[in-house]
Amino acid sequence: MGVRTRRPRRPRHRSGSRGLLSEPRSTNWISDQAETAWSTTNQELDDLVDRGQLHRVDAGESTLYQPDYTRLLFDELRQLIEEHTREQLQAELTAIAEEIEDWQEAYGVETWEELEQSLADGTLSSTEIRERRDVIRDWQANEEDRRLIGHALELYSDVKAAREQMLDAAGRATN
Repeated sequence: MGVRTRRPRRPRHRSGSRGLLSEPRSTNWISDQAETAWSTTNQELDDLVDRGQLHRVDAGESTLYQPDYTRLLFDELRQLIEEHTREQLQAELTAIAEEIEDWQEAYGVETWEELEQSLADGTLSSTEIRERRDVIRDWQANEEDRRLIGHALELYSDVKAAREQMLDAAGRATN
């Protein structure tokens, strides 16, 4: 019986933006992945570089592109803070902890690494191995979400205060 059927899957907080380019890639590779013309991709990449969202990486005779991971991190934190209340973020941390505790109990492990080690158990069926691999992936995503949400909660008051200050200044400028 799979643990994953006990609770509906929660939406992940990650925007997925980091997954688009996990390493520097060429215009050709990005164009192929996006299924767009090379010229269109090249123009878009130049625009993203101009906006500071991508960095060019010189690799000999070719140019590669990679995201600004720091900017992506802060964009994700800002989005979490702007779209959720403190209470919602705290509730998500509780849900993450409960899900991990369910997996720990169901599989008799403390970490996803221990669960990964169990994949080599010669008594598991292919279905059980696939289920455990899915749980490992979800567990890793939960740990990343927990880390991001923790950072968002640490910065919550500061970001909200800065946003209020910006709105107040904008309000004074329009009056």
